[in-house]
Amino acid sequence: INAEYMGREHIVKSQMEPKGESGAKEPPAKVEEIKKVAEEKKESKQVEQKSEEKPKPPAEIKKEEQLEAAKVAEDGKEEKELPPNEGNIEEEKGPPRGSGKPEDYVMPTTFEVEIHLEDNQIRIVNVEVEKARKEKPYIGGFINKKNGATYFNAFAQTDQYERPHPKMNHREVQTYQYKTQETLMMREFSSQTPVPGIVIETRGDKIMEAKPYFTSEMWMKQREETSLYVQRMVRGWLARRLAVKERKERDAKLHEDAEKQDELRRKDEENHKKEIERRMHPKTQEDFDILRKELDAWRDNETKKIKDAAAAKELSEIEMQKALKQLLIKETKLLQTIDRLKNSATVINREERIGIMLSAMSAAKMWKRSDGRFTEVVTPFTTRAKELMELYNGLKMPFLSIDERLDILLHVKWTVNEFDCSLTREIVDLIDREADMLNRGRSEKSLEGLRKRLCNQFLQFIETVEFNPEAARFQKVPREMLQQTQTNLFEQPLFYLSQKKKKKKNK
Repeated sequence: INAEYMGREHIVKSQMEPKGESGAKEPPAKVEEIKKVAEEKKESKQVEQKSEEKPKPPAEIKKEEQLEAAKVAEDGKEEKELPPNEGNIEEEKGPPRGSGKPEDYVMPTTFEVEIHLEDNQIRIVNVEVEKARKEKPYIGGFINKKNGATYFNAFAQTDQYERPHPKMNHREVQTYQYKTQETLMMREFSSQTPVPGIVIETRGDKIMEAKPYFTSEMWMKQREETSLYVQRMVRGWLARRLAVKERKERDAKLHEDAEKQDELRRKDEENHKKEIERRMHPKTQEDFDILRKELDAWRDNETKKIKDAAAAKELSEIEMQKALKQLLIKETKLLQTIDRLKNSATVINREERIGIMLSAMSAAKMWKRSDGRFTEVVTPFTTRAKELMELYNGLKMPFLSIDERLDILLHVKWTVNEFDCSLTREIVDLIDREADMLNRGRSEKSLEGLRKRLCNQFLQFIETVEFNPEAARFQKVPREMLQQTQTNLFEQPLFYLSQKKKKKKNK
């Protein structure tokens, strides 16, 4: 939209509307009517001007027509033709740029403008015009000197709002405070020279006497002495501070060395106790290997002593044989002790291993969250494993009364009766036998074998996946593979036997 056609301040409001399917643009009827009215007004004005003017001679009329034609030709040369619209907006056709004065053109209330979109579609924008009520001030643009047409810049076409700026002052004006203050003494003083006829009070006066003269050499000497004193004090302070620092470092080092010595002594004592405990109560295979090696070394040493004594003729042949026999008896006793310790260690290790396995089965699941923390989750499988672990620990508990033992056996029986198989039937049979013996008043010692067998059968029940799903994580070999292997082992001998029978029949 050309600003020079308006001649007045306006505000543009646009509304997007899609174009019809035909794609052809038809000029609005209102624009044509406004153009016709403007041309009629222009013709009427020209007729009135001709009627008011006096008739001119034909020579002058011809001369004016020639001047107007030359002027129009010059205007056509000056006003360059606008290039085609490079954007996607086509301007509404109007009177030629720079022709006539602003009051010859009447601004319509709406415009229709074509817009070419990227997807080869065309839209029509309806532009509404608000006409200004006052003359537009010239605050930028250019004027055609030939016809007086005014062209405003884009800044002049829109409403400008006042932008108030805060009052800025210099830093000193904002922070510095100027103040004028007068000082008045509480009492006025003056001096007066005594003269005849004037008495002056001298009781409050002070007599000042000059001290001995202080030369520059004396001043330099005093300054040097003071400097030396300051330097001496500073050196002493630095030396004392350094001594304190070194004393602290020495004490810290001594304390650290003492702590290291205590730590080494404590570690040696712990290692010594550990070695003694390993020999008194061995648990692992390494402990028993150490005992065997020490026993072999002791036997070799004792055998060498006996043979050396016999070689030196300190022992006779019969005495040497007796000594070797006694050595063999001692070695046999020591080997029996080692085997006994090994059996007890096997039992203890088995109980510890079973306890760790049952605790791991019944432990809650630890799920890691996105923030790095863990959440404990209790599942039905872990709850089942915890109940079975409590029943197993109840079966292993000693020194129970008859009623407490029968109560535990009854709970185990109810748990096992949920499933029907050879294992569960055997467990129920063992429970019934123990209950019968308890009712008869049998001693605890006579029931040890039965109770041990019952505990082993119930542990096998706990380790079975069908009865305890949580036990699947602790199986070294999958149950399906184990069953398949057992089936193959039992089927292969039968196959070979059947083949041998066929061969014998054929013979």
